[in-house]
Amino acid sequence: MRKYILLMLVIPILLSGCRKDKIPPTIEEPDVEGPTEIPIEPPRDPVKEIINEMSLEEKIGQLLIVGIDGTEIDDFDKANIIDNKVGGFILFSRNIENKSQVMNLLESLRELNKDNKLPLFLSVDEEGGLVSRVSKIYTNLPDAVNLGRKNDDELSFKYGENLGIKLNSLGFNLDFAPVLDINSNPNNPVIGKRSYGNTAEVVSQVGMEVIEGIKTQKIIPVVKHFPGHGDTDTDSHLDLPRVDKSLNELESLELIPFKKAIDNGIDMIMVAHILFPQLDADVPATMSPVIIKEILRDKLGYEGVVISDDMTMGAIVNNYSIEEAALKSLISGGDIVLVCHGNQNPKLVIDRIKEAIDSGEISMDEIDNKVYRIIKVKDKYNLIENKMIDIDTDVLNNMTIELNNKLK
Repeated sequence: MRKYILLMLVIPILLSGCRKDKIPPTIEEPDVEGPTEIPIEPPRDPVKEIINEMSLEEKIGQLLIVGIDGTEIDDFDKANIIDNKVGGFILFSRNIENKSQVMNLLESLRELNKDNKLPLFLSVDEEGGLVSRVSKIYTNLPDAVNLGRKNDDELSFKYGENLGIKLNSLGFNLDFAPVLDINSNPNNPVIGKRSYGNTAEVVSQVGMEVIEGIKTQKIIPVVKHFPGHGDTDTDSHLDLPRVDKSLNELESLELIPFKKAIDNGIDMIMVAHILFPQLDADVPATMSPVIIKEILRDKLGYEGVVISDDMTMGAIVNNYSIEEAALKSLISGGDIVLVCHGNQNPKLVIDRIKEAIDSGEISMDEIDNKVYRIIKVKDKYNLIENKMIDIDTDVLNNMTIELNNKLK
């Protein structure tokens, strides 16, 4: 019995020893971290890709719209396109003689710009009434105040459409109109009949319809003069006006039409050369971070292009150097400076911007953001492919006369 028990104890030990070499080694389980995640590529941004390929000179040039002297391009205009890479041009009555002449002038600018990366803004002040640059070619519309008195949506839309047809037919793509100033000061020497009325309701209602009418013709409307030029008694072409109002007062009147335009998706807003001492006692609106960044951008939520009024107006040149005022406007949140007169002025502004970038007064990120907004507008209106409409002058004039009769 004892032998049997001993045998039973030994056999498992022997068997265990026999199996030892035949049992496969233990395989360690790998650490499991879950399925491998494939990184998601951020969506392409064609605008950023364009900006990444642009030189510093090309970026700075986009921040200017400049004037020309004559009725055909000269060496200064060529230099502004070829060397300065400016973003656009503005024409005045002095540049416009007849239909074929202005069409040839604009085509010459486009042709000279064809090797640049971005198309030109080709702009004009065509409000109708008192401010009309193409009245040598087409029958003019009545003053804006006539339209405001009617306060008729269809007539307002047709008014804007008429402006757009005229400009498109000549080769323009941007109109510094409509005026959204409320004519609240009877002593105002510069707005007056250019305003649709003396109430926020009328100016807002009529202005929005005019905007939509202009846009139907692939023309970019630029509303003006933020934050409101209607309560001034000084012409900013001559000197610096003052409006002594608080933000609350402006919000209850002047800002209403601009806020309406922003809510409706306006792409460009012009800022006025007006001092608002209760908002910023040091500089006019065009150079004020309080008015551009804090009020227009942050408070009103505007994300489009901000352009200054003409930097060669008396309000600026009587108080500042053009290049310093232009730089201050850009640092304060503006995107484009308008330099309408003086052949040397665009180069002065460009050189000052370069200095400011080198010194760190303005960053390349800020410059890129401005150029981004500008390209977005140029792309939205497809300026490269934007085709002019072919309309007979007599037909368009008859359309205008018919509209004028309804506005009497």
